[in-house]
Amino acid sequence: MSIQSALVIGAGSGVGRATATALAETGAQVVAAGRERDATDPEQVAALLADADPDLVVVTAGTRPRMASIDEQTWESFSAPWNVDVKIAFEVGRAALARPLRPGSTVGIVSSGAGLNVNGSPLSGGYAGAKRMQMFLAAYLQRAADARDLGIRFVALAPMQFIEGTAIGEAAAAAYGAGSWPVPLDPAGVARAILTIAAGEEHRDAAVLAVSGEGLKAV
Repeated sequence: MSIQSALVIGAGSGVGRATATALAETGAQVVAAGRERDATDPEQVAALLADADPDLVVVTAGTRPRMASIDEQTWESFSAPWNVDVKIAFEVGRAALARPLRPGSTVGIVSSGAGLNVNGSPLSGGYAGAKRMQMFLAAYLQRAADARDLGIRFVALAPMQFIEGTAIGEAAAAAYGAGSWPVPLDPAGVARAILTIAAGEEHRDAAVLAVSGEGLKAV
């Protein structure tokens, strides 16, 4: 599928910026929403969808988790990824169903491989749980879309290694130690995976896709 119009939420830096750039290079009309728009606010999310009228929505926005052991966290720092990352995915997904987006549209939620790790991310507060919830949300939203025969695809993308050149990736690498992946993953690599998903070229029926420097894999 050729993307005509796209909305990228979290386009101010990192994966979001790389994705907006990659989409623009394909000729798509892109609305790039950065921190000036509060994507936890349902009214602002609805306005963004109205402005963009997209056939692709990409959610990359989120908070940077506090890197500290559990005994050094407060409830506010621990729950921040739930109040930001999960809420954004929830509000965007709900708005996509309410609008609804055109048949054939895709909503991609950039989650994290931390949500698939049996040990979570013990130095990142509630981050791993929040990222796992984003994966559940993609499946819940897909079920709702299918029940209404809307023809919208919801998918969560889980980067399985630290993303080089991003604030969260660098902070996590410093806290946990760099991994030993043979092929590095950078924002442009995640952006390429998002465009592949949007084009419907791979794993059409998967609700969660893992991405590494070596490519995509259904979870």
